[in-house]
Order: sequence, then C-alpha cells, then structure tokens
Amino acid sequence: MNPWAIGLPVVGAAGLGLTLWGAVSPASQLFGPVLRRLPADGAAQQIALTFDDGPNPAITPRLLELLERYNAKATFFVVGQFARACPEIIREIDARGHLLANHTDTHPHLALHFGARNLVELKRCEDSVAAALVTGTGSAKLMKWMRPPFGFRGPQLYGAMREVGIERVAMWSKLCYDWKPQPGENIVRRLAKVGAGDIVLMHDGDFHTLNADREHVLFGLEHWLPRWRNAGMEFVTIEATKGNARG
Repeated sequence: MNPWAIGLPVVGAAGLGLTLWGAVSPASQLFGPVLRRLPADGAAQQIALTFDDGPNPAITPRLLELLERYNAKATFFVVGQFARACPEIIREIDARGHLLANHTDTHPHLALHFGARNLVELKRCEDSVAAALVTGTGSAKLMKWMRPPFGFRGPQLYGAMREVGIERVAMWSKLCYDWKPQPGENIVRRLAKVGAGDIVLMHDGDFHTLNADREHVLFGLEHWLPRWRNAGMEFVTIEATKGNARG
C-alpha cells in the first residue's frame, strides 16, 4: 500500500483543522497578533467590558448612563451602517471617554472574503465614525482597534487593517452568549465567571437591525457593576493594553 495515499489526506485534514482553528479561536495568533486578556502587569483588579454591534438607540444611551454611574469605561466595537444612522450616539460614546473601535460596516464573515472586501468593510466603518466625530478643523480621531465579526479572521485581514490604519485586533476571554433576547438572570449567571484581567464580550446592538432588545444585558450589568466596584475592580478600555498583547 502506498503510504502517501493515507498520509496526504491526514496531513490535509490536519492542515484544514489548523486553519479553521486559526480563523475562529479567540486565542489563535496564527494569522496575526490578537489581544485576548489584559496584560498581567497592572491588570490585577481590572476588567475590560466590550460591546459589539451598536450603536443601538434602544439600549446604548441607557448603557452609557449605567456605566457613568459606576465610573466604568468600556470599548464599543461599532458597525458602520449604524454609526451613519446614529452619529449622535457615536459622539456621546466618545464624549464620555469610552473607546470606539471598528467592527466593520455590515458585519460579514471576513474570513470568507478576499482582502478587497475586508478593506471596504473596515474603511466604510472608519469613515462613518470619522464623519460623526469630525471637528471644525476637518479631522477626527482614527480607530486603532478592531474586532472581526463572529471572531472570524484570515491572513487577508491584516493587510486591510494596515491600509486603513488599524493597528490591533481584540478578541475576548469571556463571553455572555447575549446576542438573543433572554432572561436577564442568564447574563447574571454568566458574568459571575468574570474575573480580573478578563476582556468581556457583550452586545449593545444586533447587526441585523437597529433598536434590538438588549434589556438582558442591562439587567446583568445592573447586578454586577456595583458588586465588582465594591470588590475593588476598575473598568478600563482596551486602549490601555496597547502593545501588550496576550493570548
């Protein structure tokens, strides 16, 4: 029997498995560096709350008020088409000292598209946020971070990022499975697993539509923010971790 007849399919399957893992795992650094946790130095009492798929008029303004109440800073990975629809919320996120980051224009699976589509998605989101934040001098802050929709990314993403001026990819160490309406108690239970150094993935929006129901997210945070604060936790954006990627 020809050993190559057996070996090549096995090697091919292993290579495919590695590629798929590299494309979807939050911990994968296969195609380029990602940030998954806060760096060990200085993160002993820090949590990074991150929110995807907004801005959402039904929830984001209320979320901003809740975060303000506990002096909590967060990172908002915004969708370009919603930034165009709600520029005033983009400005409010920025004015309150939170970090805006790129979550593409229409929320596609980037790993399934060529670099040109990756570039268009990132650029349109960047331009939409810049238009909302433009000053009297005609300039706006650039977003330096992005999170790929669904966590899917391939090697083509990093070239597109460089062209747009995005420097880093941020993933997560904890997620709440909060993208569908559900009892708030579910979120309370899942957030109980969050600890110091975690980057927490939550959703203030739904990439399918504006005005999505995210009451369960507010419910979970209303429970945990005061408890985390009383335990001495500090709520930071991922910007403070720049240059300190950790798997």
